[in-house]
Amino acid sequence: MPFARDERHALVDTMRIVGPDAPTLCGDWTVRELAAHIVLRERRFDASPGIMVPALSGYAERVQRGIASRDWNALLDEVRSGPPVWSPLRWVDEQANLAEMFVHHEDVRRAQKHWSARALPDPLQEKLWAVATGIGRRSYRRSPVTVVLERPDGKRATVRSVGANTVTLRGEPAELLMYAFGRDQARMEFDGKPEDVAAVAGLDRSV
Repeated sequence: MPFARDERHALVDTMRIVGPDAPTLCGDWTVRELAAHIVLRERRFDASPGIMVPALSGYAERVQRGIASRDWNALLDEVRSGPPVWSPLRWVDEQANLAEMFVHHEDVRRAQKHWSARALPDPLQEKLWAVATGIGRRSYRRSPVTVVLERPDGKRATVRSVGANTVTLRGEPAELLMYAFGRDQARMEFDGKPEDVAAVAGLDRSV
């Protein structure tokens, strides 16, 4: 199933509902600025390296501001349509964009008051589990203790192995993914010594 496409469309629908000036979990970005970020990433390859490379970030920010100034409905249409036909991202949409669309959809949802976790289909949770374990190896690479992810069905994955102590993060794959991406608005449990849990919770989990 094309989960990346479905999340993209759901993200746009949510953006339209909350409006361009609503907050997100992406620092001080509004929904409009998040939409501009997505368009930049998928359509402006001259500027998109600045997303990851600090030396190029100034140019990316200027381009993003220009994109954000466009008509709101036109901006949403560009997000919905996804990468253009000439973009390599179009042909690997599920692999390249599932996590991007899911996390950013939740960035919009969870920044609003009274948000609740969605009931997601099992096949989507399976895909998010694979992403969460992969991202987790980067997010927790500086942990001073072993970090294990555990799903409600008991399936586990060790994403960082070091020392004798272990912290286990328990939750649905979607929640473990959000936390691995640096979002504290995730509904999950920690199991471990208090000082070890504090160390894992205090990590810079940005990827």
